Amino acid sequence: MTDIRFLSSLTEVPASEWEALHDGTNPFVSHAFLHGLEAHGCLREDWGWTPHHATLWEGERLVAAAPGYLKDNSHGEFVFDHAWAHAYAQHGLEYYPKWLGGVPYSPVTGPRLLARDDSARLHLLTAIQDEVRRLDLSSAHINFPTAAEDAGFPASWLPRIDVQYHWRNPGHWQDFEGFLADVERKPRKNIRQERAKVQRAGVTVRTVHGDEASDADLQAMFGFYLQTFHDYGNSPALTLAFLRHLATAMPRKLVMFLADHGGRTIAGALCLRGGDTLYGRYWGALASIPGLHFETCYYQGIDYCLREGLSVFEPGAQGEHKIARGFLPTFVHSRHWIAHPEFSQALARWCGEEAVAVRRYAHTLQAHTPFKLRDGVD
Repeated sequence: MTDIRFLSSLTEVPASEWEALHDGTNPFVSHAFLHGLEAHGCLREDWGWTPHHATLWEGERLVAAAPGYLKDNSHGEFVFDHAWAHAYAQHGLEYYPKWLGGVPYSPVTGPRLLARDDSARLHLLTAIQDEVRRLDLSSAHINFPTAAEDAGFPASWLPRIDVQYHWRNPGHWQDFEGFLADVERKPRKNIRQERAKVQRAGVTVRTVHGDEASDADLQAMFGFYLQTFHDYGNSPALTLAFLRHLATAMPRKLVMFLADHGGRTIAGALCLRGGDTLYGRYWGALASIPGLHFETCYYQGIDYCLREGLSVFEPGAQGEHKIARGFLPTFVHSRHWIAHPEFSQALARWCGEEAVAVRRYAHTLQAHTPFKLRDGVD
């Protein structure tokens, strides 16, 4: 006998039950990360995030789950549907609230329908649709599922694609010079010049894992995060308590690159480490030094992947400037179930047209990759 429960907090799920549903290679779907957001002040209803996790049980055994949230805006999602909300408003309909399956503030591909088997996964999707109807929501959305997971969605869940820029080791790069050897002369020269500027300025960069970080390191990194959000006029959602939580609950998965100059730490990049992937999330600086951003956010991460044997580096969403530094266009996915039949049909056409444009854009980008041998977009 199966039982569907929508939960307002991950405290209602034993961590061991949640972790049994995935292989542990993606840190963003771990109980420690998701519950940490809830417990340390990163999710607030007035910011549009109300936990509403979908879970499927057999007795007291958890057999499927999807981290989920009721949203009354589209902030912090990185799959943009503002045009959809506007279209609803033009027709006198409410687009919000909606249900979102994903990881808050994290445009990172990973498993979204955590399940012991495909049958449980499909059962969970049906339950999500039923919950949308029960609560009279406009829609359900699942952002950044893996490509394999995306392929298993029913046709009623509309597909969307977008482009990010990821670095991938084809298998034969052993160090940074080996990586550069496959880069064309002009971008290779540019990368070396950017790194040399940072060295000449007297900057040194430390790689610090969570269990190696002092509280001063964590406070410095949090300050850089706040500074970046202030510079762009955005409201920071993460808290210092959450960063300290990551350092203790996920000590080897938290990776920071901290740049020191003149006896103080002046910049930092915060990453999380998965099974074979490094995920760049936040960066900030107190000083303007040529090349510092590229060194801290990109080149240190590539160096780390090469040292640690990681195959992929995802430095975050957007940024065509990443291409010249070895990050190639890569498709990412999302799925959308629209309760209103006419809107679902109209948005299906919209998604199809968008996909054609995105694929054309990705093909154009591919012509500008810096490598001597150019592969197609993933």
